[in-house]
Amino acid sequence: MAGSIVARLISPFSRAARAERTARQAAERAQLRQTARNAGVPSVSVRDLSLSFGSVSVLEHLDLDVKDGEFLVLLGPSGCGKSTLLNCIAGLIDVTDGQVFIHGWNVTWEEPKDRHIGMVFQSYALYPQMSVRRNLGFGLRSAGVPEDEVTKRIARTAEILQVGPLLDRKPSQLSGGQRQRVAIGRALVRDVDVFLFDEPLSNLDAKLRSELRVEIKRLHQKLANTMVYVTHDQIEAMTLADRIAVMKGGQIQQLGTPHEIYNRPVNRFVAGFIGSPQMNFLSGQLEPGPPPAFHAGDVRVPLGRYAFEKTAAAGPCVIGIRPENVAIAADGVARPFSCEVEVEVVEPMGASTLVWTRLAGAHFAFLVDAERQLKVGERVAIGFDPGRASLFDESTGARL
Repeated sequence: MAGSIVARLISPFSRAARAERTARQAAERAQLRQTARNAGVPSVSVRDLSLSFGSVSVLEHLDLDVKDGEFLVLLGPSGCGKSTLLNCIAGLIDVTDGQVFIHGWNVTWEEPKDRHIGMVFQSYALYPQMSVRRNLGFGLRSAGVPEDEVTKRIARTAEILQVGPLLDRKPSQLSGGQRQRVAIGRALVRDVDVFLFDEPLSNLDAKLRSELRVEIKRLHQKLANTMVYVTHDQIEAMTLADRIAVMKGGQIQQLGTPHEIYNRPVNRFVAGFIGSPQMNFLSGQLEPGPPPAFHAGDVRVPLGRYAFEKTAAAGPCVIGIRPENVAIAADGVARPFSCEVEVEVVEPMGASTLVWTRLAGAHFAFLVDAERQLKVGERVAIGFDPGRASLFDESTGARL
């Protein structure tokens, strides 16, 4: 009698029972995920989410939808709230207000382990005493996944990330790039709904960042999983993202494709944050037309080719021109706006050269081919198409 009671007490905690429960939960989750996909429900939804630490507001009434299979990048300067938002989605931080949904399932108050997400941190967070193989399988074994399934998943992940020869090494025997691949593999092996990356490449040198960036892109193309990626590096954002959410002060400034954000920034902050070299800004006045024109000092830029967002009244404004949109010499003279400037600084950048001058009393940069040799003090004609410029309200910074 006593033996049967003990058996009943311990049976729910046996490896077989845990494996059965895990398989059942995985099947239920797969069904829920498929139903959500068929209904067009976003993989991740954030609704009116706010977070405060005491009197300090960190996130303010955020709304965000991440499409199924999308690679979304949260981009912004340090302290803008991008990692905090990721941690709220992961359940590592309790929100002050609002809700978080994953495949239509409200996970606002669920534990991180129950959200079916895989997270990759800036630090590798690998167990130093374990081999790569044991690091990859540790979470699965803790969840009661059968050993043959663990072996299959490790083999599949090792093949995808090309870490097969490293499986019996310990983290101390790996390079930084190899450790980060293992950290990604530890999330990948769990077969989760959503992958969350918190600046995973920031500890690596430039060459390794470039290599792993390509690997992450290939990984997403192969798996087609939903991925949310946090970075302050605009190059990472532009090369990896299907869409980018540019953040500042706990709010999303603009959400769009890399092409949309680069070519039609919604405000001056986004325009200045995206692009390297940075966009040129000239302060002046918007003069009524037809056609309207931007006027600053001895510079007058006709805006007949500019696509205004709305009817703009005359008044103080800022025009933005990207250095790569400026042409020189005969090509520059042929543009709708052109003038002659004096070269002040020349910065060789390899394939191109960044040249600094002054226009309308402000510093102004433009790019030329590295084969074009310009000297300090030389005068050169430059020009650009105002249709490719951006115009912003001086006081609000909003696009005109």
